[in-house]
Amino acid sequence: MKELFDVAVIGAGMAGVIAARDLSEKGYEVVLLEARDRIGGRTYMDDACGTVLELGGAYVHWTQPHIWRELQRLGITVNAPMQEGSSYWLADGAVHSGTSEDFYGRVAPLLERLFADSRARFPMPFDPTALDNTEIEKESIEDRINSLNLSAYERDVLEAALSGVVHSYKDHGIAQLLHAVATYFGNFSAFLETAGTWSIQGGTKRLVNGMMDETTAKLLLSTPVDSISDEGSQVTIGTRDGQKIHARTTIVALPINTIGDMHITPALPHVAQSMIARKNPTLAGKLWIRVRGLVEPFTICAPAGKYPLNAVRTEMYLDGDTLVLCMCSDDSAIRGEDRFGVQAALRKFIPGIEVVDIAYHSWVGDEFSKGGWMMNRPGCFTTGAVVLRQPHGNIHFAGSDISASEAGSIEGALSSGAQAARDVSIKLAKRRPKP
Repeated sequence: MKELFDVAVIGAGMAGVIAARDLSEKGYEVVLLEARDRIGGRTYMDDACGTVLELGGAYVHWTQPHIWRELQRLGITVNAPMQEGSSYWLADGAVHSGTSEDFYGRVAPLLERLFADSRARFPMPFDPTALDNTEIEKESIEDRINSLNLSAYERDVLEAALSGVVHSYKDHGIAQLLHAVATYFGNFSAFLETAGTWSIQGGTKRLVNGMMDETTAKLLLSTPVDSISDEGSQVTIGTRDGQKIHARTTIVALPINTIGDMHITPALPHVAQSMIARKNPTLAGKLWIRVRGLVEPFTICAPAGKYPLNAVRTEMYLDGDTLVLCMCSDDSAIRGEDRFGVQAALRKFIPGIEVVDIAYHSWVGDEFSKGGWMMNRPGCFTTGAVVLRQPHGNIHFAGSDISASEAGSIEGALSSGAQAARDVSIKLAKRRPKP
């Protein structure tokens, strides 16, 4: 007789692992399917540059309820960032420099104008559909910036400040960014702190392994899924290697750019299909750069699309050298194996700096992600993502890409996975025979 699980969770990233953990804790029989040979999804730690580095998502914050709950239950805290030093920014064709206060003094009034209506648009960030934002959903970030009528210098300064989280102003919608800022009281700097400042003690691997240790779910690694069929009384999941896995219900916790690789029956609603077909447009890259010697702390900001390195900062010292973290708006514009190209790009700002090693993982080229963190296209954040959060028969979706809370972040993944687990648990409890 074929094995029938209560729940099949597809994808062992942060969302999938917490969903599997929460459901198995309630006594359900869960199978967790993962295409890669590891868990963690778009969080990934590996030996590189003489230490162990986060090559994917890494940052969390104590203001984020789901992540903080998990860290506390596992006895994990966060690492403080390095102190800020000199700032360099590319604007109106020239390199400018000063203190971090100098840079933020120039950009703060521009950010205030850009996000002036964030709280009005999303007065209750926990419910991004509380107000009808159909009009604002049509706007790209580029449309919003164009409406400010900035000088060339002001525009470049503003875009440089956004470059740590935004990588294609014309392809990203303003709605998700307004929502993210509204979540942190309309303050972009507060949002940015949560998105890229405090790392996990022991890293994301420690967190995801800790959650995995708490589940009784059956884990199947190296098991890519190519079909999901809801047959009413159960769901049949087909894998690339020909396996058929059966469950009463399933949670799909995958990056949006990979969902289209699966055949789903019955077909998803049109608005959800449209979002999947249009894809997450974040095609950015992340580099770790080991620089010779102890370099004074610095940050570099350059507008996305106008320079290959966009958000750069010193992150730590290691054995007499300096480790620098760099976000690149275009994964194809600069390659991790091109040490001298990366060095030349850095020397535009800091002459004489010497690159000795680089660590890099292409999330764009990774077949099980096909892109970076989610920044929704215009017309998706309060439409397609909302539909995907709703049950599709016995098929549920989860993940940071469709989260109603801090989409694109680890917090968003945990929030979405936990919510999907609650929804499935309620559904399964109703099916249990009454004593």
